[in-house]
Amino acid sequence: MVPVTQAAVSLFGASLGPATATASPALLGGSSDLSAAAVNAPIPFGGQIPAVVGATDAPAPFADLLTEAVGEVQHLEVQAKSAIEGLISGRGVDVHEAMIAAQKAGMGFELMLSVRNKALAAYQQVMGMQF
Repeated sequence: MVPVTQAAVSLFGASLGPATATASPALLGGSSDLSAAAVNAPIPFGGQIPAVVGATDAPAPFADLLTEAVGEVQHLEVQAKSAIEGLISGRGVDVHEAMIAAQKAGMGFELMLSVRNKALAAYQQVMGMQF
């Protein structure tokens, strides 16, 4: 088995450390016959979620995570607005930089909207339960 590593990922300030998994040489382009050990290899990441780098022992409340995410989306929108204003006023902002900033802000807003919709649907489902 050959170890495979992934780059660290960051989402809304929570950065996931690099994760490792194993892959058979046949999957990586090498020639190898599949043995029972290779077929029964463990699930990548050991079936566990990778630990958050720099996390404390106490979990952050969900409301704090949402507040932080909304703040980051707002920051992306401010960056997009300033990039577009710089493009219009001719302050040296390239078209592609303004478009990338606008797309980042749009995608962040869509993500927050879908999280809100999922949370609202879960709340409505719980409220509809009979005890």
